[in-house]
Amino acid sequence: MKFSYVNPTNILFGKGQIANITNIIPADQKVLVIYGGGSIKKNGVYDQVANALKNHTWLEFSGVEPNPTMETLDKAVELAKAEGVEYILAVGGGSVIDGSKYVAAAACYEGEGWDILLGKHTATKAVPLGAILTLPATGSESNSGAVITRAATKDKLPFFSAAVQPKFAVLDADVMKTLPERQLVNGLVDAWVHTCEQYITMPTSALVQDGYAETLLKSLIVLADQYDNRDNDAWRENLMWTANQALNGLIGSGVPQDWATHMIGHELTALFGVDHARSLAIIQPSLLRNQMTVKRAKLEQMGKNVFGLEQSDDLAERTISAIEAFYHQLNVATALTDHGGDKAATINKIIAQLESHGMVQLGENQAITLKESREILEVAVQ
Repeated sequence: MKFSYVNPTNILFGKGQIANITNIIPADQKVLVIYGGGSIKKNGVYDQVANALKNHTWLEFSGVEPNPTMETLDKAVELAKAEGVEYILAVGGGSVIDGSKYVAAAACYEGEGWDILLGKHTATKAVPLGAILTLPATGSESNSGAVITRAATKDKLPFFSAAVQPKFAVLDADVMKTLPERQLVNGLVDAWVHTCEQYITMPTSALVQDGYAETLLKSLIVLADQYDNRDNDAWRENLMWTANQALNGLIGSGVPQDWATHMIGHELTALFGVDHARSLAIIQPSLLRNQMTVKRAKLEQMGKNVFGLEQSDDLAERTISAIEAFYHQLNVATALTDHGGDKAATINKIIAQLESHGMVQLGENQAITLKESREILEVAVQ
C-alpha cells in the first residue's frame, strides 16, 4: 500500500446539530443557502437553518434538481458572483451538495463552468462550502467529488477537487423522517455499490480497508433486513453513517478501485432518467459476471465474509446471486426494461455516449472496453 489520506470535513452528527452552524460559519461572511425542490420548508429544516443564520447575512437559491444540471447551477453561479457570496451552505442530498460544489468552484472562475467537467479548467480555488445532509446516499458531504449533468447534451460527468471538499457536514438523522420510501431505498443501494466499487476488485493485503468494507456491507444487509421496522432513530442513524463512510475516502485508500458500474450507470441516468442508485443495480450484476475471471477471488471473499456462504466451486456465482437478492428484497430492478422498447437502439445510444465521454477503458484493470460494455448491456438491458 502507498497512499495519502486526509479528510478535513468536520462532521457534526446527531440531533439538533444544525443549530451549531451558527458558530462554524463566520458571522461576517455572506452566505448563499442552496437547496432543492423545497421539501426542507415542509420538514422544519429550513426553519432550523434560518434560525441558525439569524445573525448572518444570507440569501438563497432553490430548485436544484436530482442529477443537478449545469443549466440550473449556472444561475446560482451568477447569483454568487453578483452578490459577492463568501460562503455556500448546501442543504439537501447528494445532488444538492454536488451542485453546490460546482457553484463553489465555478464562482471563482471567469470561464464557462462546464470547463471544469471537461478538464479544461482545474478548480484549485472555490468558495468555502458547508453541508447539511438530508438524504444519506452519496457521501458527497465529506468528499471532494461531484457529478453534474448538462441537460442540453445529456452529458453526465464527474469532477474532483480538494477545493470543494465541505468544511463541515451536519448529519442529523431526524431530517430523514419525512423522506419518500424510494429515496430511502436509493440510499441503501447507493452506499452498497459505492462500497463494492472499492472492494470487489482483486485480493490485497489491506486488512483494514477490506475489513471495514465488509463491515459496511454487512451493516447495509442488516438495514435491508430491518427495512419494515425502519421508523426508528437507530435505523436512520446507521444508514446515514454507513453511507457517509462508504465514500469518505478511507476504504479506497491504497487499494484498487473499479467505478465502471458508475460510469455506465451514469449514461442510463442521463439518457433515460433512471435514478442514479437504480442505474447501478441494473449494471452491477451483469458487469460482475462479465468480469468474473478477474473478480472471482474477491467475490468468493465477499461471499464468505459478507453473506456467510460456504466454499464451493460456484461461490463467486452464488455471491452475485446474493447481491441480486439484496436488490430484489428492496424491490429494486436489476435490468433496464423502460427504455422505449428498442433494445439494440438503446444499447447503441449508451455505447455512443460512453465513447464520446472517453469511457473506453474502465475498471480496475482498464480492461472494460466498449466491447465489454456492450456485452454487459446486452444482459442488463431487456
